Amino acid sequence: MNVSLSVEILPESTLRDVVDLLVRLVEAAGALIIFVGAAWAFGHFLRAGIRGGGVGRQFNQIRLSLGRFLALGLEFQLAGDVLRTAIAPSFTEIGQLAAIAAIRTALNYFLSREIANERAEIERERRKEEDGSRAQVGPT
Repeated sequence: MNVSLSVEILPESTLRDVVDLLVRLVEAAGALIIFVGAAWAFGHFLRAGIRGGGVGRQFNQIRLSLGRFLALGLEFQLAGDVLRTAIAPSFTEIGQLAAIAAIRTALNYFLSREIANERAEIERERRKEEDGSRAQVGPT
């Protein structure tokens, strides 16, 4: 005797609706993170420009912070794409996810490299300033 017991917790259409809502929320969070980062960076850029002479020095720090916001926002966008294909994906959806994931991963990789380079540049500038201020004071 072969008894097949199938329990459906949520109908597939309801599950698709719930996942669609979650995708929108995650993608909205990613977009919001990117927007907040862009607004923050723009505000700091303006403030440095108004103060005068500070934009050049702070430019790398502003770019570094904006890059972090962009990287985080892209991660949320990728999470939304993964969620979108979580329920019975077609081969077309899987192919689209692979292409989108590859593009976003490449963007994130190069952005992360840029962030690391900016961080190293800021550290070199900080060390140079410290060495310069020590040289002005003289040996103790």
